[in-house]
Order: sequence, then C-alpha cells, then structure tokens
Amino acid sequence: MENRMIRFLLAVFAACVATVSPAAAQSFLEGNFDDSIPTLEQVAGHRSGDQITRPEVVVDYMEALAEAAPERIRLVEYAVSWEGRPLVYAIITSETNMARIDAIQADMQRIARGGAPGADSVPVTWLSYGVHGDEISSSDAALATAYHLLAAEGDALVDMILANTVVIIDPSQNPDGRARFTNSYYQQLGIAPSGHRSTAGHDQPWPGGRFNHYLFDLNRDWFALTQPETRGKVAAVRDWHPVVYVDAHEMGGDSTYFFPPSADPFNPYITQTQRERQGLLGRNMGTWMDRIGEPYYTREVFDAFYPGYGDTWPTLNGAIAMTFEQSSARGLVWERSNGELLTYGEGVRNHFITSLATAETVARNSDLFLNDYASYRSSAANGAAGSGWFVIDLADRAWNAESLARRLAHQGIAVGRVTGPANACGRSYPEGYLSVSMRQPTARLIRSLLDRDVELPADFIAEQEARRASDLPHEIYDTTAWSVGQMSGLDIAQCSAAAAGTMIAADDPMPNRTAAPGAFGIAVPWTDSGQVRLVAEALRAGLKGRSTDTAFAVNGEVFPRGTVVFTLSENGGSLDALTTLAREIGAETRPLASSWVDDGPNLGSDSFVLLTEPRVAMVWDGRISPLSAGATRYVIEQRFGLPVAPIRADNVARADLSDFDVLLVADSFGIGSGERSAIARFVQQGGVLVTYGNSLASFASGDDALFSTRRETVLGGDPDGDDEDGDSAAGTAFENEDDYREAILDNTRRPDTLPGALLNTVVDGENFLAAGYDDTAPTVFANGSLILTPLTLSDGVNVVRYAGPDDLVAAGYVWDENRRQMAYKPYMIAERNGRGLAIGFAHDPTVRGYLDGLDLLLANSVIVAPSRVR
Repeated sequence: MENRMIRFLLAVFAACVATVSPAAAQSFLEGNFDDSIPTLEQVAGHRSGDQITRPEVVVDYMEALAEAAPERIRLVEYAVSWEGRPLVYAIITSETNMARIDAIQADMQRIARGGAPGADSVPVTWLSYGVHGDEISSSDAALATAYHLLAAEGDALVDMILANTVVIIDPSQNPDGRARFTNSYYQQLGIAPSGHRSTAGHDQPWPGGRFNHYLFDLNRDWFALTQPETRGKVAAVRDWHPVVYVDAHEMGGDSTYFFPPSADPFNPYITQTQRERQGLLGRNMGTWMDRIGEPYYTREVFDAFYPGYGDTWPTLNGAIAMTFEQSSARGLVWERSNGELLTYGEGVRNHFITSLATAETVARNSDLFLNDYASYRSSAANGAAGSGWFVIDLADRAWNAESLARRLAHQGIAVGRVTGPANACGRSYPEGYLSVSMRQPTARLIRSLLDRDVELPADFIAEQEARRASDLPHEIYDTTAWSVGQMSGLDIAQCSAAAAGTMIAADDPMPNRTAAPGAFGIAVPWTDSGQVRLVAEALRAGLKGRSTDTAFAVNGEVFPRGTVVFTLSENGGSLDALTTLAREIGAETRPLASSWVDDGPNLGSDSFVLLTEPRVAMVWDGRISPLSAGATRYVIEQRFGLPVAPIRADNVARADLSDFDVLLVADSFGIGSGERSAIARFVQQGGVLVTYGNSLASFASGDDALFSTRRETVLGGDPDGDDEDGDSAAGTAFENEDDYREAILDNTRRPDTLPGALLNTVVDGENFLAAGYDDTAPTVFANGSLILTPLTLSDGVNVVRYAGPDDLVAAGYVWDENRRQMAYKPYMIAERNGRGLAIGFAHDPTVRGYLDGLDLLLANSVIVAPSRVR
C-alpha cells in the first residue's frame, strides 16, 4: 500500500508542476475511483485545482456527494452567513460506522463529560478550510479530500481511515469572503491568468476577501462569538468533540508550507502531551511532503497562545488542533520573487496531502488520541487546572454579565445564577452573582478566558527582550491579553467556594429587569450595553427621551449620569412600546412617580437634553482598516441597533455630509487631504466626528487639524532634530557600548509597537462622554505605537486617560518604556471645533467586537454627543 501511495503522490506532484496554464493542468486526483461518485468536473465543469470553485458550487458539490453515497456521508448545515449563504460540514466514515453514527456521536459526548473510551469508541477528525475567504486553495482541497475518501477503490489507507475514524470536513468557513474574492478575481480574468504580483488579479479591491460580511477575521472570534459563522461552528464542534482539529490557511506566495509543531509561546493550559501529539502528527506530514519533494517548515511562527484562534480554542477543549499554511497563488498562478511559478493546483494538492496525512495519523493511533482526549477532559474536571470558583457580580453591567454567561455556556462552560442577596468570596452580593466552577471538563478553557491575566512564559519574555536589546523585532504574533471579564467591564472574583446556582443555557432569554412605568414615566439607568440598545431602539421607534449629565436621586435611589428619562407626557401618554423593547432586550427600567427629585437636577434643568435618533455615517473603503471599519459598524448596528451609512473615501469630499449628525472614521493607514478638509468642514458646521488610532493622528496635523494633540516619538526622542542646516552634527564622545547603541538609534522614531494589552484608565467624572463610568473606569485595549500628548484645558478634554505607571497594566505584557511613556496619556479626547465636536480614541474601542465594556463610551459619542452639540 505504501509504495502505491508513493507512486500516487509522485504522480500528483508531476501533474502539478508540469504546467503553468491552469486550463491545461492535469488533475492530481489519479487512481481507481468509483464511477457512481460524481467528480468535481461533472458538477462544476472543472477538475480539482484547475479553477477556483465558487462558494455556492462548493455546497452544490458536497450535496452531490451526499446524494451519491448516503451510506458513507451525511451533510449538515450548521450556520447561515450574514449574506444568507449556508455553511455545511460533511460526516464521512465507513458504512458500518455510519449505521451507528448517532451512537458514535453520543459516545464522544460522554467521553467529553469525563468518561473513559470504550471498545467501540471511534475518534473524530475534523478538517476545516477557508476561514479567510481569500485563502482559496483549502476549500478545493476539502472537495478533493471528500471525493477521495468516498470514491477511491482498493485503497487500503482510505479503508483504514473510514473504518477507524469519523472524518468531518467543513469545506468553506467563510463563504461571504470567498464570494467577494472569486467575484473580483473572475471579473478581471482574461484569456490567461497572469502571475505578476502587480496585476489586478493579485490586487484585491477593498476590503479584500479575507474577512466575512462584517469584515471580521473569523480566526480571532472563537471565544468572542460575535459572528454567526463562528457561533454555528463552535456549536458544531461541541456536537462532535473531535480529538484532532485542522484549520487550513494560506500565507504569502513566496513562502512554502507550514504545519505543526506550533511556535512558542504556547498557552499555559495546553499540556505537554498535546504538544507531543502535534509532533507526532507533524512528523507524518513531513514524511509525505518529503516524498513529493515539497519544502515546508515548522515551529518558527504561528503560536498557540491566544484562545481565539481556530487551533488554540479546540486545543483548550482537549483536541490536538493545528494550523496549516500553504503559500498562496492568490489566484490561478503566482510568480514568486525567485522566478518560480506557483499554481493554484499545487496549493490544492498540498492541503489535500496534509489532510490525508492527518486522517491517517489519527486512524493508525485511534486509541492513543481517544485516551488523550478523555484524560485531558477528566483531569480538568478533577481539578488539574484548579478547584475554585469564578464569581461574577451582577450589581454593575448586569446585561454584559448575562451576555458573557451565555457566551461561556455556548462554549460548553457551566455557568450558574445565584439570586441575591448572597455571599461569596468573603463579600456580599446584593443583586446576586454568576458562578463558574473550575471542576468541569472545560476548566482549562475557563482559566484561559476568566483569569485576570494569562502570563507569557518567562523564558519567552526574556528572549523577546533580548531580541529588542539587539534591535531585532519581537516575535509576539498577536495580542497578549483577552481577559473577558475585564473586557466586558465586570467585577470577577476568584475564591475557593461559591454556590452553583441555576444553570444558564446559551439560548436562555435575558432576565426580565423591566418595571412598569410610574405616573410620570420611566428612567433607563445608563449602566451597560443592554441600556444602550434600549435607548437606541426607542429613539428609532420615535420615542422621546432626555439624557442627564448629572446624577439625581429619587426616594433614596440614585440614578447615575447618563440616565435617560422617558415621560408619558412626551410620548403620547403610553410607554408600552418602551417596556416591550426592554423585556425583549433584557434591559433595566425604573418607574418615576413624578418629576420631583431629592437630589440633583429636575427634568427641566439644562442638565437634561432631548435625544433624537442620530444619523450616522462612516468613511468606507480607501485606506481605512477593514478590520476597524467592520468592527465599528458591527458594534453600532448589531449591538446598539443603529443603522450606519457607509460613504466611500473617494466620495467624502463630494458628499453632502450635512445630512448626517455623526461621521465615524475608523483606524486607517492615512486620511487624504481632500477627505480631511471635507470632514473638518463637517465638524465646523456642527457635526460630530468620532475617530481613532492613526486616523486620529491624521486629524491632529495640517492646517485643518481638529485635535490639538501630537503624536509622541520614542521616549527621550527629538521630533524636530538638533541639526538645523543638515550638514553637520554635534561632536560626541562614546564612553561605552551603551553610548554607541544609543547613538545609532533613531530618536525621531515612534515607540516600539506594543503587543495587545489591557490597560487601566481614569475618567473625567464631569464630562458627559464618560457617563456610565462613575464608580469604575473602563479597561481599554491598546496595541501599536500611537501615544498622544494630552490636550490642554484651553483646547479640550482628556475624557479618559491611562492610569499611572505602577497601575497601568491590567493584563498582558507591555514593554517597560511603553509603560512609563503611556502613563497619564489620553485614551479618549474631545475638542470643540466651530459648532461641532471632534472625539478621538487613541486605540480602537470596537476591536474584534469583544470590548463591550467600552460600549458606553462609544454610545456617548454616537448617540448623546449629537444632541449635546445641538
């Protein structure tokens, strides 16, 4: 069998490298195949690797396979994308296994709960493809793998895989992004594809195919669960509990092929056994790639630290999960920098080979992988990751806490609700609390998500600091902090004992916190994301509410700054629509018997302002970051419930911006002078600008600057330079090597890029833009190199600033010089310009859609600020 497989793979290799023109390419699927199983060519009109299969045809072909061999393949639709495209996975196994597939699935769920594998247990291998829509070859490899497993005749390897395992194939995790890519690629295609990297086929129009409809990177969304594709996928994975999970990607066309072992750092809750199993799988892949002469590498990049990846999240659930990276033709052919040509068919072939090699390793070691998975889950349930409890306070940000509980439950984490008043962790919880025990099979995932800080390994940090000391770039691939409690603005304690409470299901409705109106009206406390949603939807429904920038008290109850009051008199004598919305959302309302207050302003005070539905636009396209634009639009549309009108960047100067109240400019790679001037006029004439990141820095320069802040250089640097005439320099004497190293540094450079970290802040308690944060300041996310000077009192307001150097870091790793330089610097600023207001965030408050603890800051900017400005 091995010699036959070698001949087959050599034939594959020869077929793929023998041609440049995809139209003339030989199919790499050669061998003896069952004629009753349809080929891709019969369904799509092209052979595997010849063309880029469109997402709808991917599903068509999987349906054709399921129709042809129902005794060995079952197709399941697990989600629908934002644009209405189905996401499916195929269950493929032997006829014997398929006859009892429900029992196999139930057995894996039993093992996942801590049970031991039985004699008839069958492990599940999950192969997923195309999470990034422009990483195109993997989806065609999925189709080739499915066909090969079903159609190959007399193939001992395939027979063993199907007999010993269940293989699940998810062929296209991001059909909206794949559709965007294939549409733009085929629109530019002529009689022959060009491999030149400057041609239109390799120059995707904004935003590119990588992202889904809301421009999210779905490979960062596994625990945030903001997108329907991810929510469906996580539920599907939990249905089957695979022992091995593959996430197949593409990378730059000048690279080769990457497969595990992963690079350092590993998440500390990944076990040594899991790391060793990556090596076992990787060695077999290396064997097959060596046989066809395909170069590859391992360990150098693509770590397993952040739990939102498609490899780390399954690993923290007990699987051996892996990222594959194939050099991408980003079309049908790519001309490498060394002159070689990379064809689409080669990429499809390579992913096909590693997919089969993975399935082979699991099939040959089925008992090993089953026992490892069972041990990981049972040891966690028995306290291997800790035996205490996490306790989440419900007194503040109650909606955010309930929302987090449902996200955790969606991931298989047991969360209970204890009604108040109750005691735990040495303190009282008047409103009750949510409890999460660490004595459950998901304990390692729980620790990774709920710990205040998951620290990088000390030896890895030391290595990175040594690299920086030698002027080398650091090797931190992604963020170093993601503490979900802090990102949601929640108070989470950790202690040895708590009550289990009543279990919460992922699809449970939010608790009803709605009170009937009083004789005067209803107050909506400005406390959490649910309150924002209620106010936004009420304004859209035509209801009238008034917001206060000063707290007030009625009958001993204090209503915080930002509270919105809806009166019966201003709403036609009925607030039924408001209470209906509040119940649907799970928002809190409080009755008001009259307009009399015991302390603070009355409704007729200037401290209250009438809110109206804001007309919101945002700059779209151009040099705007797709990730930042997409997350911003998602938060405002899907979490707040307000529509956003996108205006293409090259149309901003011609558009009538006066039709809008708020203009959003997400992080960018630069704002053009024409756009900047038009936006400056919009603000001067009474509009509200909300911007962040590098876009904020763009608006802080030039003749039409909207902010009086400046971007700082490296600590101790000189932004202007001392050499006035440019042809001489002051003489210096170097006393030691440190003096020399300082001399060769560019002191006009920006601070070193900060890996993502969570930082503590201090708010201006008098400014309406900070309403909702009277008791606790928000924890913000920061990355990059942008550090701003604070506004002077005569220029504007530093609404939110970073804490002092000793208190700055809430979670994650921050270079020491960044920590010292960022202390006390602004995170959120606001400055009047003409009749309008410019609001800037140093770092994106909507990043990845998971910072719901910052929702009130953004809502104050988008919903309240226009009314305050008017």
